[in-house]
Amino acid sequence: MPTTAADGRTFFDEVIAATPGDPHLDRCLQCGTCGGSCPSGPDMDHTPRALIGMIRAGMRDQALRSNTPWFCVSCYYCMVRCPQDIHVTDIMYTLKRMSVKSKLYDDSTAPDFSKTFINWVENYGRAFELGLMSQHLLRHNPFGVFKIANMGVGMVTKGRISFTPKRIKGIDGLQAILAKAKELEAQYEV
Repeated sequence: MPTTAADGRTFFDEVIAATPGDPHLDRCLQCGTCGGSCPSGPDMDHTPRALIGMIRAGMRDQALRSNTPWFCVSCYYCMVRCPQDIHVTDIMYTLKRMSVKSKLYDDSTAPDFSKTFINWVENYGRAFELGLMSQHLLRHNPFGVFKIANMGVGMVTKGRISFTPKRIKGIDGLQAILAKAKELEAQYEV
């Protein structure tokens, strides 16, 4: 495996070190079960299997520029079906963190969308779809609001989404959990 890090570690080693627990990445047989199971697979520029191959090959920049981790919906279906118990979803989270930190995937609105989503969850304990869509579209595609306006109005009037955010009970407890998670995440910073 080619070395890519300044300290002589391979990209593979970097990913393993940055992923909490043992992701079992070394067990990958390249069977394709992960990609075949993925509901977002058609939107990805590389299948999870291909991305694991890129990690093994030391293709750091190409892997971190991939849209694959950003399209992962964290359904864990790939992990459930993996015959080698590879923690594919955890690796996707690692790659997202690494790509943002290295600024190799800054051509996408996905990191900003993720930050907006997390902000709603941290402050209210749940997603606020109308606010999330509105903020994201106004920042990245203001005219896109007109394309979804009718659907949004229909969903609000039918009670499918709320017009205002609602805070969960026990938000202080959730915020304490999230603060601890951030603390633990800092231990795995690449």
